[in-house]
Amino acid sequence: METDYIIKIFEKYSNLYAEKIIAWSMSNGIKVLFIAIGAFFIHKILVRFIAKAVRIAVRPEKHLSKEAEEKRENTLIQIFTTTSKIVIITVGSLMILSEFGIEIAPIIAAAGIVGLAFGFGGQYLIRDVISGLFIILENQYRIGDIVKFDTLGGAVEEISLRKTTLRDIDGTVHHIPHGEIKTVSNLSKDYARVNLDMGVGYTTELEHLISVINQVGNSIAEDPLWKDYIIKAPQFLRVNDFADSAIMVKILGETIAHRQFEVTGELRKRLKIAFDKEGIEIPFPQVVVHQAAKQQAVE
Repeated sequence: METDYIIKIFEKYSNLYAEKIIAWSMSNGIKVLFIAIGAFFIHKILVRFIAKAVRIAVRPEKHLSKEAEEKRENTLIQIFTTTSKIVIITVGSLMILSEFGIEIAPIIAAAGIVGLAFGFGGQYLIRDVISGLFIILENQYRIGDIVKFDTLGGAVEEISLRKTTLRDIDGTVHHIPHGEIKTVSNLSKDYARVNLDMGVGYTTELEHLISVINQVGNSIAEDPLWKDYIIKAPQFLRVNDFADSAIMVKILGETIAHRQFEVTGELRKRLKIAFDKEGIEIPFPQVVVHQAAKQQAVE
């Protein structure tokens, strides 16, 4: 008897809720489905629209390479796309909640109250966002650039309105809020330079040294493996200093962005080989002690 009673109760409520679920699905459920599908397609359309709009709006600059322009455009596209995605998800979620019978007005009001309560703490967020806007608008750096912020440096992996993400040479990822950035050094904007200081012995003939350095610089600039990276062949610039153990000379050249480190390393290798072949000394720090001769007493 108890089993039959439980079965009847179950059938009664299951039929009741089944009718309600079916009725809700035929009205509100379809609306929820359309909202989700509409949000998905709106996002896809906005992504394409933003990409085309940015590529049209960003005018190419004469001093920027095609690769640099693409990095600038991709940075702006990522930021606008992420922002639009957040807006679509927020609006869509509120619309779906309303279809479930949840009043969204108190949620919006509560969000306003919470925002007001955290207003003083939010000043840092506002500072980060405003700084990020100026960084983006002024094109200070882009995704893929190699930059240095005070003591931190690395390749830019991501830029949002609030922060920049760097990955340094050790693979460590750094997240820097834009409001904390005081000085930005972009090591790979437009082009880069080979800036090498080398020390040679004081007995080195300078004219011979200049000839060897320039030959090595020209040879790497003409090498099929390296010529596409070099804008201006590394050449002797000047005698930079008379150091304690060496004459310091400066070598300068120009490369495309991001390639200065590889070219400089290859140049060091070739200079060492050439110096060994030509008998040019690369001295190491040393101290020469002169001992005064003892004067013999004159009898």
